[in-house]
Amino acid sequence: MASPLFDSHLHTPLCGHATGTPREYAQAALTAGLAGLCFTDHMPMPAWYDAPWRMRRDQLDEYVQEVRAVQAEFAGRLEVRLGLEADFHPGTERFVEDILTAYPWDYVIGSVHYLGAWGFDNPEFVAEYEARDLRELYAQYYGLVEGAARSGLFDAIGHLDLPKKFGHRDPEGYAALHALDVVAERGLALDFNTAGWRKPVAEAYPAPDLTRLAAERGIPFVLGSDAHKPEEVGFHFAAALKQIHDVGGRVVTYQGRVSHA
Repeated sequence: MASPLFDSHLHTPLCGHATGTPREYAQAALTAGLAGLCFTDHMPMPAWYDAPWRMRRDQLDEYVQEVRAVQAEFAGRLEVRLGLEADFHPGTERFVEDILTAYPWDYVIGSVHYLGAWGFDNPEFVAEYEARDLRELYAQYYGLVEGAARSGLFDAIGHLDLPKKFGHRDPEGYAALHALDVVAERGLALDFNTAGWRKPVAEAYPAPDLTRLAAERGIPFVLGSDAHKPEEVGFHFAAALKQIHDVGGRVVTYQGRVSHA
């Protein structure tokens, strides 16, 4: 029997750092026994914002058409949904809102990838961690996560504890608790992102303790592999389900958007 599971965090080559066609991702999901997937490629941002790592504005229609073609090809065998991974970066909210109203997205992840001008999850810039106070770093980061949750733009918060990617863990945890309170208050979900198991930290986002604290607040989880190549689709989903179910959490998917404003 096919699994009822969806992979709701997937990329395409349009972002500039993924390989494999959307059709190959869908075939991988079918082979893995998943019920469906939701493409969430990196959305366009203003031209000055990390252009090599996302699709351009003039590629957005191409992205939508590619996903629609896969929906049609796999109809009746695999449910294919249309989403985006959006960035929360103060000052770009109006641009993001314009993109999010341009098409009927099923699901939008809101992620924080930058502290000021520093792309803190980019391996090229990992040395910057040595110059930072981790308490201040995490306070700043989770402040942005709260901003993302309050913006009303997103359905879920992406890879909640991403700054731990290279092993630089939060020394306190208080800022994360405040952020979870806001996520719960605003009725958002968390991207349960299994890519962390492929990174130096070797731990999913969110960590087990944050998974428990989120579940205690009634925050649901959306499974996502953050696949950047087809063979990563559904990565470590059995372990993800165990981590979530062990703390009484629940898994949801999104089909059609509701306002969080």
